[in-house]
Amino acid sequence: MVKVSIIVPIYNAEKYLHRCVDSLLAQDFSDYEILLIDDGSLDASSKICDDYAQKECKVKVFHQKNSGVAAARQLGIEQAQGEYTIHVDADDWVDAAMLKELWSKAEDTKADMVVCDYFEEYQNGTKRIIQKCEYSNKSELIRALFQQLHGSCCNKLVRRACYNEAGIKFDAMVSYCEDLLFNVSVIQTGIKVVYLPMAFYHYDQYSNGTSLVKGMSIKKLMSRIQVIKSLEHILKEDLSMYEDLLFLKKAKVKDDVFFGNYYSKELFIELFREINHQYIANYRFPKDKRPLQSAVCLALSGYYGLAQALFKLYKWIRRA
Repeated sequence: MVKVSIIVPIYNAEKYLHRCVDSLLAQDFSDYEILLIDDGSLDASSKICDDYAQKECKVKVFHQKNSGVAAARQLGIEQAQGEYTIHVDADDWVDAAMLKELWSKAEDTKADMVVCDYFEEYQNGTKRIIQKCEYSNKSELIRALFQQLHGSCCNKLVRRACYNEAGIKFDAMVSYCEDLLFNVSVIQTGIKVVYLPMAFYHYDQYSNGTSLVKGMSIKKLMSRIQVIKSLEHILKEDLSMYEDLLFLKKAKVKDDVFFGNYYSKELFIELFREINHQYIANYRFPKDKRPLQSAVCLALSGYYGLAQALFKLYKWIRRA
């Protein structure tokens, strides 16, 4: 058994894959493996993966038909041999000290999960995102994952036995926020989580991301809906502790249905009926969208045609 398995889900990432894998091979740590999961890429990603596997003994490649990021992550954890696992997206990169520092923290504290800070990379500079997660119980930590903490698997080293023994898997039907769903499931089991106040992971915010986790679509919208329903099921025994946060997530999805390019009257009506116009009236819209608040309230009250007319007027004024 190696100490750490790094899982990299890949789809059409030829422009960035060398940068990613080279940073993983440059670790100041010896006992680890790199699992490249090619999710049916249509570009040169598949060949790049195979080339690395032929040259580097630490690299293993697995090819599957295009099934989505959750299925790719799941294949990775099924094939992993490490005591711990961590995920890296194909268009991001990491610093050389990442594995050494995370593994040392896990060993020193006997932790099941180590959470660290990360960097967001923009064209005009780098921003460090603090992920301090020193909470007294799992409920506080899960609430933080809904709010200030990033739900990603990429800044979290996790003991593999924690999810294997609990039978926790990535939901192949979810293509967005699949990592949040997975991490909440793991933390809900009562594992020991510690915080390392260091940053190693560089999250690319400026390239034309082609990884399996960037971008927004109707498919990802439906995944967000599924994630909320799954979270309600996972947290059902303590649901009262999280109802307010789940309600906010439902409201945000409902807003996106109305304001997005995938609006339909039927979807808007049926989706999370508990989000009514009284709630939206008290919901804090972003400052630049507050004029739209009336439109949403009208739609929730049944005046869909008037709401859409008001929305179109708002967009026309914004363009003028």
